[in-house]
Amino acid sequence: MERQDFFEHSDHPSAGPLQGLVVVEATTTWSGPMAGCVLGDLGADVIKVELPSGDVTRFAPPLLPDTQLSFAHQTVNRNKRSLALDLRTTDGADIFLKLAARADVVIENFLPGTLDSWGLGFRDIETVRPDCIYLSISGWGQYGELSDRPGYDPATQAVSGWMSLNGEPDGVAVKAPTFLADDLAGLHGAVAVLAALRHREATGEGQHIDVALLDSLLFQSNGFLTLGAMGAPLPRMGSEVPVAAPCNTYRCVNGDVFIALILDSHWTALADLMGRQDLIDDPELSSNKGRVVRRDDINQAVSAWFAEHTVEESVRLAAEYGVAVSPVNTFGDAAQMPHVIEREMLQEIELEDGSVAPIVGPAAKFSRTPTKVRSAAAKLGAHTNEILSELGYSPQEIESFQQQKVI
Repeated sequence: MERQDFFEHSDHPSAGPLQGLVVVEATTTWSGPMAGCVLGDLGADVIKVELPSGDVTRFAPPLLPDTQLSFAHQTVNRNKRSLALDLRTTDGADIFLKLAARADVVIENFLPGTLDSWGLGFRDIETVRPDCIYLSISGWGQYGELSDRPGYDPATQAVSGWMSLNGEPDGVAVKAPTFLADDLAGLHGAVAVLAALRHREATGEGQHIDVALLDSLLFQSNGFLTLGAMGAPLPRMGSEVPVAAPCNTYRCVNGDVFIALILDSHWTALADLMGRQDLIDDPELSSNKGRVVRRDDINQAVSAWFAEHTVEESVRLAAEYGVAVSPVNTFGDAAQMPHVIEREMLQEIELEDGSVAPIVGPAAKFSRTPTKVRSAAAKLGAHTNEILSELGYSPQEIESFQQQKVI
């Protein structure tokens, strides 16, 4: 299918399938902002509320080259409006309540109890918007033995058991290179919001959604929690897996490739490519179960073949034989891939300082309501006056808030 065929019936003026939905986001760092990012990418009007000093993500290194702008802020806070508001003040809390009364969704990811102490918890929001969808994201959840403790992404990777399986078999446990638990919690939060909106559509009821980083990571751990509960062994295997061979990273003349084979027909094709009829004829290697038993023999044979070929040759020849072999790219390599470019996973966006940067685009593609990075991450408080005016505050009141440092 060509790109133009997929979008043949698109509604070009649409911001996305959630156009018209209003989301107020009082969040920090990554998990909460990610939930808002997903909803904003889908077309919602997301208002990011942060202290007048700015969310810590605004200053997180590394900076985008040739700018003073944080990569993290520019990535996760696009498609949002910015309201700089001190929620810890009485006037700030009142403004937030007035804003929440008009919102469909409120998102927060502070330590459980924090917004309650400011008079902005779920019960407080219910008084001004009874059918509000209120999403709370935290490390450990709103209840449970650990709920009152700070919780961050690497901590939940460690506690969950996930980190114990990551790394080389004879090395130390290694965290993910990305904010994996934060990302998953943000995604689960966004999905849960959509489900709660569907329930509200049917019943008129709002509700409080509790998403924990730990729960999200455990849910996405491929059922390993069940295996762990039943005492099944879960060895650390590096790039290999217990159910298939060959499955590993292999060194070529000029780089590395990754290959994972499960189908017996693919193994036969790979052995044919390597000119190893003896491997094809070996009855012990005819099934994946047998190949797992003789993993070391498989790795030795496959490694020897790749060691004599370049990455480009390996990928090309494997494709001709119907075998999936992938180059181990850097993110810089991936950014140059024609496929990534055609899928618009990088979109040239003008940033708040006037520079232009390739910002990561939305993952899901919609044939009728296309999504995109509509706007860069906003300058701190860029929309404060605009939003307060929408709430009915006069210029004089707004100026007073500024003098009192409420905004």
